[in-house]
Amino acid sequence: MSKSGFVSVIGRSNVGKSTLMNALVGSKVAITSPKAQTTRRPVHGIISHKEGQAVLVDTPGFMQKAHDPLTQKLTHWIKDSLREIDAVLYVVDPTRSIGDEERAAMRLVAHIEKPKLLVINKIDDPKSRIYIDFYRDLAKEFDAYVEVSAKTGKDTDLVTRWIFDHLNEGEFMYPEFQLTNLSNEEWVGELIREKLFLRLREELPYSTHVEVKEMYTADNGMVIVKAIVYTNAERYKRMIIGAGARGIKEIGQSTRNELEAVSGKKYYLELKVEVDPSWVGRLE
Repeated sequence: MSKSGFVSVIGRSNVGKSTLMNALVGSKVAITSPKAQTTRRPVHGIISHKEGQAVLVDTPGFMQKAHDPLTQKLTHWIKDSLREIDAVLYVVDPTRSIGDEERAAMRLVAHIEKPKLLVINKIDDPKSRIYIDFYRDLAKEFDAYVEVSAKTGKDTDLVTRWIFDHLNEGEFMYPEFQLTNLSNEEWVGELIREKLFLRLREELPYSTHVEVKEMYTADNGMVIVKAIVYTNAERYKRMIIGAGARGIKEIGQSTRNELEAVSGKKYYLELKVEVDPSWVGRLE
């Protein structure tokens, strides 16, 4: 019998959860950036293995102090992702000290009576040596721990091995070829948002959203994408567009380059920027 199950990937912001999931799946299914709360909705990354199928649930980073509507919604999603799961990957960043936020995040998983793996990430970073022993001391709260570099892929195979060792027998939940639960439109929207964060970094508020309104293949084989970037203030709209529309053009070019490299198809992106402070309410 094959094995299957849901594995929640939990941790505070910027510990590398999305990078780890991409490494485990073997493809970019979740966007990454240095900006906190890049991940919005719980994204499924699917590992189809000779032993079965593991569905990784990448969750938004836990932030203790922020209480705005978006953060409240993301925290709700984190808690919801811990229901009806089969195992937990709790990811930590040893380049940062253990503080109140880390302890609060750990309390989210303390009551879960499922196999739990402590994943100490970023061991390729020399700064990890400063705090790594403190994180190793947390191992007693988990069933096991591993030290990996999601960025380079070092020892991520140990995580995959642990996952399948702790899943129960079950049938595949997704077709074997499928890598994520996101539709093409949702994935492209996420990719555009990633390029926004990578270009503008700390200048841009994390409360920025992208919706793909149309996506189709034209008669000449080119994929047409029409999307709207939503932000919550006019000053941020001007920042995203940039002088002479240079900013939004660079974001479109960067997105198009990655899409064409992945798919081998030609893309045309039409991006608009609109101010809508109420977009958080439309998140599902």
